[in-house]
Amino acid sequence: MESPPIRRAIISVSDKTGVVEFARGLAAAGVEIYSTGGTRKSLEAEGIPVKDISQYTGFPEMMDGRLKTLHPKVFGGILCRHDNPEDMKALQEHGILTFELVVVNLYPFEATVARPDVTRAEAIEKIDIGGPSLVRAAAKNYAFTTVATNPSQYPAILEEIQTNGRTSLALRERLAAEAFAHTAQYDRVIADYFAGQTAEAGFPGTLNLSYTRKMILRYGENPHQRAALYAEPKAQGANIVAAEQLHGKELSYNNLLDLESALEIVRAFADPAVSVIKHNNPCGAACADSLAEACRKALAGDPVSAFGSVLGMNRPVDPATAEVLAEPGLFIEAIVAPDFTPEAFQILTTRPKWKANVRLMKVGPLTGPRSAWAYRWLEGGLLVQDPDIQPDPEQEWKVVTQAQPTPEQLVDLRFGWAIVRHVKSNAIVVCKDRMLLGVGAGQMSRVDSTEIAIKKAGDRVREAVLASDAFFPFPDSIQKAAEAGISAIIQPGGSVNDQQAIDACNQYGIPMIFTGRRHFKH
Repeated sequence: MESPPIRRAIISVSDKTGVVEFARGLAAAGVEIYSTGGTRKSLEAEGIPVKDISQYTGFPEMMDGRLKTLHPKVFGGILCRHDNPEDMKALQEHGILTFELVVVNLYPFEATVARPDVTRAEAIEKIDIGGPSLVRAAAKNYAFTTVATNPSQYPAILEEIQTNGRTSLALRERLAAEAFAHTAQYDRVIADYFAGQTAEAGFPGTLNLSYTRKMILRYGENPHQRAALYAEPKAQGANIVAAEQLHGKELSYNNLLDLESALEIVRAFADPAVSVIKHNNPCGAACADSLAEACRKALAGDPVSAFGSVLGMNRPVDPATAEVLAEPGLFIEAIVAPDFTPEAFQILTTRPKWKANVRLMKVGPLTGPRSAWAYRWLEGGLLVQDPDIQPDPEQEWKVVTQAQPTPEQLVDLRFGWAIVRHVKSNAIVVCKDRMLLGVGAGQMSRVDSTEIAIKKAGDRVREAVLASDAFFPFPDSIQKAAEAGISAIIQPGGSVNDQQAIDACNQYGIPMIFTGRRHFKH
C-alpha cells in the first residue's frame, strides 16, 4: 500500500527555530496543523491556522503542562496502520483523526543541568514525558507516519510534501532512525544526571557514552585495519575532532593521533610554543619570544626525525613561521594551530614542495573547557581517569641536593618537566634554552631511556637539563647523565633508593628537584 497523503500534523517544539516557516509551508500545502501551548501561540501570532490539541481531545492541559498530549485520540492517530482494517475501524468508532506528521523536539534538559546553579527541582521539570512518547510512537509507525525532531529536517520533508503530497519511505525510515537516536541520547543525558547525583568518588555507577560518526578513514593504524572517526556531541573547546581542515589530503588514523599529541603539548605553554611529533612522541619542542623562533628551535631538536612529522602551535601561524616551514629539505605531514593568517596560508599552500598534501588544521583559540575524563578501551571494558592536564604545584617542589639550580636552569627544568609528561614511559627528556634536544621513550628500563635521550642530544647535551617522568630506581641513570655533562635534573622522587640518587647528584655537584608527582604515559 502506498503511504497516505499527509493531511494532519502535530507540532509541539521547545526549539522553535524554523518552525514558523515550516508550518507556513505545510499550511500552504493543505496540511491541517494541531499544536499545544507555546507552539500554538507562536504559530497563531504569525497568522498560521492551527488547532488546539486540547479542544480536539476534549481534555485540557493540566499540572503546569505536564499533561497535554498523552491521550488515545492523539496516539491512536499516530500509531494506526493505514493498511490494517481493524485499526482504521477503531479510529472511526472512537472519533480519532489520523496524524501523518509529528514535529517534536524535547525540553532542553541538557542545557538546563549544564547550568552550575541549577536546582534538582528545575532539572526534573525539564524532563520531557509527552514529547519522547510522541516521537517514539511516530518513529515506530514510520511505514505511515513521518517524524521530525530537528529543524534541519524540515526542508526535505516540506519539499516532498509540496511535490507529492506525501513523504517517501526512504525519508521516513531515515527520520525514524534519527528520532530513536534523539530520544536515546535524551534519556542518556537524564540517566547521567541522576547517576552523577549519586556518584562514588565522582564516578557514576553507570557510564553512558554516545558518539556520532564524523568520517570513514582510509584505514586504521595499518592498511588492513578499517577505521572511522566519531565525535563526542558534548565536546567543547579546541580539539582535533572538531577542527576545521583548511587544506590538504584527507586525514589518516595516525595523523589524528599525532595531531592530538601535538596540540596537547603546546596548549600547556603561555609563551609561543611549537611541538614536533613523530610516531606519537615529541621529537622536537620549543618555546621562544616569537612563534617563528620557537618553530626553528623545535625543528632543530631532531632534524632527521622531523622529516614527515606533525606540528602543533599555540599561536596563529604567521608569515614568518610559514617561511621557516617553507625552507628547502623539510617535509611536514600536518600542522595544527589556532588559525593561519592569509599570508601564511598562501606560503604553505604554494611554496613548499609538499604544498598539495599538507593538512592545515584550524582549532580556534586554545581556551575553554577540557574533557572531564580520559578513556582507555580494554577488551570487554573501559578504563576511566582524570586527564593528566593540570600543571604541577611548583610550591611543592623540593631541591633535595646540596647544589641549588640557577635561575637559567630552573627555566629549562620547568620546560623539561612540562614536556616529559607527553612522552611514552619510561620517559627521559634532555632540554636546554627551552628547547627539546633528546628524547628517550617507551623503554623497559629507565637507564636505556636515559642513554637514548643523551645520544639524541649529541654534543648539545653539555650544560643541558634532564627530566624524568618517574623516579630513578638506581643511581646508574644519574651517573650516565653526569658523565654526559647534564647540569641539573628534575624527577618525581618516591623510590626506596632516592637517597642513592641524591648522593650521586651530590657527588657530581648536580642540583636535583623532586616534584612529588609522577607522569607516566602508557
